[in-house]
Amino acid sequence: MPSDSTVNPTVFGPIGVFDSGFGGLSVLNDIRKRLPAYDYIYLGDNARAPYGSRSFEMVYQFTLQAVRELFSRGCPLVILACNTASAKALRSIQQRDLPTSDDPTRRVLGVIRPTVESIAGTSKTNHIGILATPGTIASRSYDIEISHLHPHFVTTGHACPLWVHLIENGVADTPGAAYFIKTDIEQLLAADPDIDTVILGCTHYPLIIDKIRQYMPANIQLISQGDIVAESLADYLQRHPEMTRRLSYNPSGSGQVEYLTTEKSEKFDSLASLFVGHDVKSRSISL
Repeated sequence: MPSDSTVNPTVFGPIGVFDSGFGGLSVLNDIRKRLPAYDYIYLGDNARAPYGSRSFEMVYQFTLQAVRELFSRGCPLVILACNTASAKALRSIQQRDLPTSDDPTRRVLGVIRPTVESIAGTSKTNHIGILATPGTIASRSYDIEISHLHPHFVTTGHACPLWVHLIENGVADTPGAAYFIKTDIEQLLAADPDIDTVILGCTHYPLIIDKIRQYMPANIQLISQGDIVAESLADYLQRHPEMTRRLSYNPSGSGQVEYLTTEKSEKFDSLASLFVGHDVKSRSISL
């Protein structure tokens, strides 16, 4: 952690957290619990959500706009707390855009790699299931990353096209929602009955984890991303003091968070409060 003498509020900036919608708020919650002294800016591109059905190029362009917006607001580090953006845009931004930017020392990190790193030793059968949005499943990003880090694992993905809509429309507790959740889980397990570990590859899904557990066999371990990403970020900052020294930090342990959205702030605030557990006051911006 930086000492008081390293903190310069005229130079140092917050950690940016980006998502196409609301799911990244669950990741931000866990990051703030783990690293409460840092300042954060959350940006939700709610006006153009969902990203899941959009093309790779469009997701890349939208995500790059958001990253540049957070950079312009002083963030030296941005977390893509969105599986679709991590799957379809992260690598291009890291390899193509950052090296040629006006400050190539800034960094952009995603949620897929730390999630995949965390599953080492979790499975007895070496069969991993992935529940995610259609865009994330179609990208095969989890399959590719798992094959690199855990080549002996067998992966099976299943797209859940309605889960995000059920959550954001406040109907996840209805019988109709239960039918879709149960059906998607059954279809995943029917595709590979040997699965004993399931990655929840969308940051919305922790909000319905109790309902997912209701229909998931008890012997199957669920991997949720919030704690994993928070711990991975803490480890990253420990290994990269040059980045830590660039972040605004409150020695008292109480950092600030600013919420930005591309839709009307009133609409964002009413739903965001469900994710963070307290009232949210955001500002609406254009990208």
